[in-house]
Amino acid sequence: MGAIYPDYYDCSGGMWIMLDVMQRYKAKLRTPEQAVQAVRSGDWVDYSTNVCFPTLLDAALAARREELTDVKIRGNLCFGPIQAVECDPSREHFMYNSWHCSAYERQLCDRGLCNYIPMIFRNVVPYYRHFLTVNVAMMCVTPMDKHGFFNLSCGAGIAKGILDKADIVILEINEHLPHILGGFDESIHISEVDYIVEGEHAPLPEFPIDPPREEDIRIADHILPYIVDGATIQLGIGSMPNVVGQRLAQSDLHDLGMHTELCGDAYYELFKAGKLTNKKKTSQRLKGVTGLAFGSKPLYEWVDRNPGVIVEPLEYVNAAETIAQQENMVSINNCIGVDLYGQVSSESAGFRHISGTGGQLDYLTGAAMSRGGKAFICMTSTYPDKAGVRHSRVVPYFAGDIITNPRSQGYFIVTEYGVVNLAGRSTWERAELLISIAHPDFRDELIAAAERQGIWRRSNRR
Repeated sequence: MGAIYPDYYDCSGGMWIMLDVMQRYKAKLRTPEQAVQAVRSGDWVDYSTNVCFPTLLDAALAARREELTDVKIRGNLCFGPIQAVECDPSREHFMYNSWHCSAYERQLCDRGLCNYIPMIFRNVVPYYRHFLTVNVAMMCVTPMDKHGFFNLSCGAGIAKGILDKADIVILEINEHLPHILGGFDESIHISEVDYIVEGEHAPLPEFPIDPPREEDIRIADHILPYIVDGATIQLGIGSMPNVVGQRLAQSDLHDLGMHTELCGDAYYELFKAGKLTNKKKTSQRLKGVTGLAFGSKPLYEWVDRNPGVIVEPLEYVNAAETIAQQENMVSINNCIGVDLYGQVSSESAGFRHISGTGGQLDYLTGAAMSRGGKAFICMTSTYPDKAGVRHSRVVPYFAGDIITNPRSQGYFIVTEYGVVNLAGRSTWERAELLISIAHPDFRDELIAAAERQGIWRRSNRR
């Protein structure tokens, strides 16, 4: 251990003696204004993710606007406001980029103040390790424990890999963050830190489950018959997967497991209902596994030092071979639209950026590899535009929309009108199946489009 943390232990007379970690802590303590002096023009700065966003350091960095130019900032799922972005609409001083857009970051994209970084979530840390520069990394962590470790909390899925690559590491202590136990890489030691910042924080932002719409309930109820007792569940970001979690909590299913990129309130609802036990998991039994976490205050309290919930790096959690170790692995994610070829768009509406690839393709692949596994992509059949005009989410073909899942990995697609399985289906079969779960008002025009595109058989049902 002394070789790993050379300033953590000392050997004297053959006995290991813990040195005074508080002395080191005090030596590295800075005000936010002092700490951000480490940032120079042209630097790459990382803000980490979700509720681990460093609010005090961001405000101090924004205050240096006139001193700095061309500072590039990376973050993801940050809920805002990001002061370094808001203070510089010209982007001459700070240029923000996101790995996966929250609703706030989507608004920044609409305003020309954020650029998306294409990725698959399991690859984010390897990107840093092999290709990217991090001059300064700053993020919120829990208070230091008596051993000199800070817990990386709700951002642990990617945090340690970013901090390891940084030239300078600045930690901001957030007294409200839950301490989430981990398999590995969930903590950082005082010896690996350059500066520490303290200060008062507002309570963590909360994201409770939205009340379900009728269409959401119908979609969830179409999925439930495909799930068996003991299945391990992954629920993606968004209202639809949360509704499925709620319906699972109200179902007759038992001994469900958790293996997911994001732990949100749906899992807490499953736990409260006695459905989430992790007893039947075929890997990491009795442990609910996640990489990130955010939701309501009760969720933060539930994951805090809970031996039944562990956080691990997403390059492990989201690896297809890891996911596939779970028998009866069920993946449930949202999308924006599907075309008649089975291509899935989950991150843009035309050229307008919405969210990101995240882990959707990871879980689509891993669940399909699992013994008894199933991967569901969900959507309402229609959506209204700003003028209230209704449009079909099943479209003849995409023109500008970003493809998240290729047609070669099409599996279960679900709307309020049913479930279809595209695996192994030809182009004309896919067109028929997808049109069967489109809104009835759009089916005739979709059939006409399929005929023009040469993917409709005259013998198909109409």
